[in-house]
Amino acid sequence: MRRGWKMALSGGLRCCRRVLSWVPVLVIVLVVLWSYYAYVFELCLVIYLILYHAIFVFFAWTYWKSIFTLPQQPNQKFHLSYTDKERYENEERPEIQKQMLIDMAKKLPVYTRTGSGAVRFCDRCHLIKPDRCHHCSVCAMCVLKMDHHCPWVNNCIGFSNYKFFLQFLAYSVLYCLYIATTVFSYFIKYWRGELPSVRSKFHVLFLLFVACMFFVSLVILFGYHCWLVSRNKTTLEAFCTPVFTSGPEKNGFNLGFIKNIQQVFGDNKKLWLIPIGASPGDGHSFPMRSMNESQNPLLANEEPWEDNEDDNQDYPEGLSSLALETET
Repeated sequence: MRRGWKMALSGGLRCCRRVLSWVPVLVIVLVVLWSYYAYVFELCLVIYLILYHAIFVFFAWTYWKSIFTLPQQPNQKFHLSYTDKERYENEERPEIQKQMLIDMAKKLPVYTRTGSGAVRFCDRCHLIKPDRCHHCSVCAMCVLKMDHHCPWVNNCIGFSNYKFFLQFLAYSVLYCLYIATTVFSYFIKYWRGELPSVRSKFHVLFLLFVACMFFVSLVILFGYHCWLVSRNKTTLEAFCTPVFTSGPEKNGFNLGFIKNIQQVFGDNKKLWLIPIGASPGDGHSFPMRSMNESQNPLLANEEPWEDNEDDNQDYPEGLSSLALETET
């Protein structure tokens, strides 16, 4: 009886958690809908409406894609078979378990390790983690090339939707900037007392305040992710250097500026600004600098890339909270 109550309570808490996880998304949607109403119907800035709607459509499109593009999970070949799972769980000696994972990983394109040099294994999903894959405690699954779990889209940002998330940030910045600059002239009129309507005064002040507030925070976040893309890093990799079979290497996936961008947005530059398609590859394995050097003797003779002071800089407070789940 008591067990039944505990199960019912646990199920109720999970249901409440799922409902509450949509609150940040609902807040953003309500703010955006109000901004649309205030800008289009209250202020009615006719000469600005065409460009405004173009930006609004791309903003809404990329936000939708960021929310509803499901995170991609590792395919079946990375999961332990039933027999291997039984052997692994029944084995009590850690060194034997470690060797079992090493033997299984030899058949897989896995080149990253834990800090101790062991094969990266998820004991909750029962799989050998592909490179750049991490377990998200919020989504309760392993996510390919996980960047972070974002409460504002109620989704895990990773291989399948990182392109859309970056586009969403870019169009959000553009959206806020456009509203702020076009409403500023009305703010001047308000300051001079040339706006007789009390309701118009409220919308002008609030539009300008909200647009500027979101613009500042979004510019910081977008700039940080642009830096990550330029180095071909995820948020998790920026805070925890990936470890390869040869040892830690913070530039292990850095292929050069242009190729790093192509790793996220693809080779077709015409689609870089449109939320269509996805990042190249299958999300399970990624080109590495060490492999490029071995295939190109000119690269092998170059001096190793050194990170600039950017790698040691203090990021704005709050960015580290984006990575809700680190290596387990």
